[in-house]
Amino acid sequence: MTQVMACIDGSAVSAAVCDCAAWASARLGAPLTLLHVLDQREYPAAAADFSGILGLGSRELLLHELATLDEQRNRLALEQGRLMLEAARARVLAAGFAHPQLRQRHGDLPQSLHELEGETRLLVIGRQGESAPQQQVGSQLESVIRLLHRPILVVPPHFAAPRSALFAFDGSATARKGLDLLAASPLLRGLPLHLLMVGADTAEARAALDSAHASLAAAGFAVQAQVRAGEVEPTLHAYQAEHGIDLLVMGAYGHSRIRQFFIGSTTTALLRSSSTPLLLLR
Repeated sequence: MTQVMACIDGSAVSAAVCDCAAWASARLGAPLTLLHVLDQREYPAAAADFSGILGLGSRELLLHELATLDEQRNRLALEQGRLMLEAARARVLAAGFAHPQLRQRHGDLPQSLHELEGETRLLVIGRQGESAPQQQVGSQLESVIRLLHRPILVVPPHFAAPRSALFAFDGSATARKGLDLLAASPLLRGLPLHLLMVGADTAEARAALDSAHASLAAAGFAVQAQVRAGEVEPTLHAYQAEHGIDLLVMGAYGHSRIRQFFIGSTTTALLRSSSTPLLLLR
């Protein structure tokens, strides 16, 4: 059975990830897995081989000591991860949600998530990782977004259950596919939904927006739809602030101006500037 997969680490955003994942699990009626990946770059599974650079006299002793230190570091890191997962489970249980599964892996985070893709219905991940400063985006987040072909819910440091959502719709094939995913999912069912196209108010844009509006209305959503001129990022954030919208939804890697947000530095700018969760549909 596919499940909500929540990435837990030692960062401050992990509490928000727990709360968001528990909310999503309940909305979807899907089991919840709390996942901790021990970064192989910091904690390699096997000790490094320094035999080629150490002198003959002290090599064996030093190699033994280095191996022992690596083993101790890995053991402590695994125990720390286990304790983090237990604390995350306690938070989810205290909120009244079903008992989550705990998983711990050793490896590269994007690759680990890619290997678990077949088990994942929705990935919930923090905007910052353990090593990222508060206002920066985690260094591996963009790699995860590019690699995974599952919906990804990116969470800022604080989470509250959304009361409304904004879909940034551009009429592209990617956006239409995302719209179909959204219409078929119970995740946002019952929440007021806004559709916003940023760009010129042309007949073609209106036709695409009307079609999207009809699809969501047929699925039972209460929908408002608008076209607004302007630059994408400030226009989206201004609309969110104007209507008090709690969640931004976008199709990732579309063939339009929206796509520009998910290539290079503009991705980081959008994620950094958003104060609400961001649902990326693949």
